Amino acid sequence: MTDHRVTDHTETLRQTAWHALTLPEVRQILHTDSAGLKTDEVNDRFARFGPNSLIPPKRRGPLLRLLLQFHNVLLYIMIAAAAITAVLGHWVDTGVLLAAVIINVIIGFIQEGKAETALDSIRAMLSPHATVIRDGTRYEIDAAGLVPGDLVLLASGDRVPADIRLISVKELQVEEAALTGESLPVRKRIETALPDTLPGDRYGMAFSGTLVVYGQASGIVVATGSATELGKINRLLEDTQHLSTPLLRQIDHFGFKLAVFILAASAATFLLGTLWRNHAPAEMFMMAVALIASAIPEGLPAIMTVTLALGVQRMARRNAIIRRLPAVEALGSVTVICSDKTGTLTRNEMTVQRIVCADHTIDVSGVGYVPTGEYSIDGHTIDPAHYPALTLAIRSGVLCNDALLREKDGLWSVEGDPTEGALLILGAKNGFSNHHANAAWPRRDVIPFESQHSFMATYHHDNENEPWIFVKGAPERILDMCTTQLQQNGKQPIDIDYWQRMVSATAAKGLRLLALACKRSAPQEDSLKISDMKTGFTLLALVGIIDPPREEAVQAVAECHRAGIRVKMITGDHAETARAVGAQLAIGVGRPVLTGMEIAAMDDDTLRDIVMDVDIFARTSPEHKLRLVKALQAGGQVVAMTGDGVNDAPALKRADVGVAMGMKGTEAAKEASDMVLADDNFATIAYAVREGRVVYDNLKKFILFMLPTNGGEALVIIAAILFEFTLPLTPAQVLWINMVTVSTLGLALAFEPAERNIMNHRPRSPKEALLSGFFVWRVLMVSVLMMIGGLGLFLWEQHIGVSTETARTMAVNAIVMSEMFYLINSRHTFASVLHLEGLTGNRYVLLAIAACLLLQIAYTHLPTMQSIFNSTDLTMLQWCKSIAAGLMVFCVIEIEKSVIRHTRLASVVTSA
Repeated sequence: MTDHRVTDHTETLRQTAWHALTLPEVRQILHTDSAGLKTDEVNDRFARFGPNSLIPPKRRGPLLRLLLQFHNVLLYIMIAAAAITAVLGHWVDTGVLLAAVIINVIIGFIQEGKAETALDSIRAMLSPHATVIRDGTRYEIDAAGLVPGDLVLLASGDRVPADIRLISVKELQVEEAALTGESLPVRKRIETALPDTLPGDRYGMAFSGTLVVYGQASGIVVATGSATELGKINRLLEDTQHLSTPLLRQIDHFGFKLAVFILAASAATFLLGTLWRNHAPAEMFMMAVALIASAIPEGLPAIMTVTLALGVQRMARRNAIIRRLPAVEALGSVTVICSDKTGTLTRNEMTVQRIVCADHTIDVSGVGYVPTGEYSIDGHTIDPAHYPALTLAIRSGVLCNDALLREKDGLWSVEGDPTEGALLILGAKNGFSNHHANAAWPRRDVIPFESQHSFMATYHHDNENEPWIFVKGAPERILDMCTTQLQQNGKQPIDIDYWQRMVSATAAKGLRLLALACKRSAPQEDSLKISDMKTGFTLLALVGIIDPPREEAVQAVAECHRAGIRVKMITGDHAETARAVGAQLAIGVGRPVLTGMEIAAMDDDTLRDIVMDVDIFARTSPEHKLRLVKALQAGGQVVAMTGDGVNDAPALKRADVGVAMGMKGTEAAKEASDMVLADDNFATIAYAVREGRVVYDNLKKFILFMLPTNGGEALVIIAAILFEFTLPLTPAQVLWINMVTVSTLGLALAFEPAERNIMNHRPRSPKEALLSGFFVWRVLMVSVLMMIGGLGLFLWEQHIGVSTETARTMAVNAIVMSEMFYLINSRHTFASVLHLEGLTGNRYVLLAIAACLLLQIAYTHLPTMQSIFNSTDLTMLQWCKSIAAGLMVFCVIEIEKSVIRHTRLASVVTSA
């Protein structure tokens, strides 16, 4: 009869802390033994628990996804502009605007489809096969058929097929970096852990999707499918939504207010013209439509797209691949960068940095797997050959080693344990390679590393056929085996107190410690036994190993700090290691380190209050990373999150800008991100932030250029209606001004280079309005200046007897000339442009002005254009008058800038 006690309590199993249970307790709860489950029990549990696979998310159909792409305020503005131009019969403008709408919709549709593949890439991590024992027989089955209670066998190279409680291990090492962020393979054992222990410290568990890199094991399946740790991440990712970028949120708010203002002003104009001034309703309706057309920033979506696309191209040349176009600008508003440690801030290449001998402490230069570097004591370079203990320690690290150091096409890599690889590189820096070692000191026997022994030992003969036993392992274990220590003057009795102090001091620097020792004798039976390792060894050195920071990351972090951006390290590694790396990067110096266990104990309000006071978060889980991002956002921060593992995917998706590693990152991380670093380099993020700031500056410059243009036209028309002047501009002429200025002049600002010291300013506040009080002032002032130039010139020319058509032609040219000069003003919001760089520093501005001037000449003098727009030929004097109106705008703006600069300088001096 089948025992249903397991399957009747599915939710209870999900909540069980299997890592905290003893093996008899696990077997009792799951009712399994060394023969595995019986077939009928497997079938029953499969029916209860379902397949060992991740449930595909519910997805919107392609048609709905396509329609939802139109739900964007920028597209609403473009569609409204297209409708207005269609009413006026400007079909070319209508076609261009609708084409831009369709292109934006298609791009958004494709990008959303790509983002959904993040979940697919997590499901692809599941192992396709599993080796199980059922009914006392060994089988290889489809991993989807596993059920809780199955007895599973693991071997080197296997991907763990489910969450497994280990019951026996033989030198098992599992690569868990993608899941937990742990930079080194984890040595597993069968001991229990405390119930609230984080996944990275559950040494008695093997998790679904992780990779066995060494050894063998057997274990009992305790969680399958969505109940596994990988399944939890999948659910987090599925439930996490992308946030809109700061700019799009500002544009939404700005667009709504602008739309209300435009409609109100147009309605008021229509009513004033018809009810107060008795203009014909048909004429006033067309004028109201022209006002709407002049005021709607139909060029904004196009300029946004072009500006963002140019930023994408510049970033791509610097190894930053943008996956979502708005992320370009969002980078410029980032206030906090949460960075993974391993591989992003560090090289993900273990390196020996310090060697402690009995007489000396030696520093080792050089980072990563490139075998170049020097040995030094107190800053003075030394030759290891003059230090017997150092030389023998280096030799010991290379000989007692199973890793391989390889070089291909100038790139160095390690095959095997990264810690052993660090010892090989240490030897190569002294000219003692593993190839040379094996030839000169052939290995006779080995005791592999096992967790219960905490050491590895090898037996060799040197080139004089003398026997040697070398050992490396945990310092506390090796110290117990040593009776002497090697000094400059030979062997001396071991000073245990000295070595224990050195262990504590070196570990406090965040270095992983290994002890190296040797014994110049042969094993008792010519093959190594545990009995040969009990005593009689000579301690050579302690070796301090760390994954070193990238040199360029140190500079990039400093640049971010200058830019007012907080850099926070969120890692799955241990607190001491994270603190040591943070000190080298100037992250979190003098601040506490918060662990995942402490985060778990906090509620959301407490975490939000403390998150800005901590810069290093260690031993974190995917849930912790996601909570940290949410806490920062709740505090008003704009967050960029970097990562490379599956465990980073939910936080990458939630962040304002998710940044994935292109070289060592998982597909899940890449697909959940907004940007991918092709070089896995934190310094590239700093460059991307700079480009993001440039993009935002240029967008604001364009808006500051565009609004006065529209405002000036509107004021000319409104003033004419209010004071019963002849209309200086016809609706067709209004649309011509918009078309020629937006399509030529405004586009040039997308190519504007970065302002000086752009990375020396603090990030803008996420709550900052798109139009500040100063911007409103500048828009009103320039609008009035353009109205004065256009309307004043029109009235003056009528006063001296010029025809209405000629006066209107001069008014149109006066406004366009004003915009040409104002374009040069707009290159710098506050700085003067009255110098060579200001006037000629952007060749696209000069080209745009030249193109616009040619279009105005055609508008004025071509018969075809005259028949369409009722324009007339102008004399040279009339052209000069139009140019003078534009020059007036230019001069007043430069004077205003000068006053602002001097006022600011005076306030700074006064406050100082």
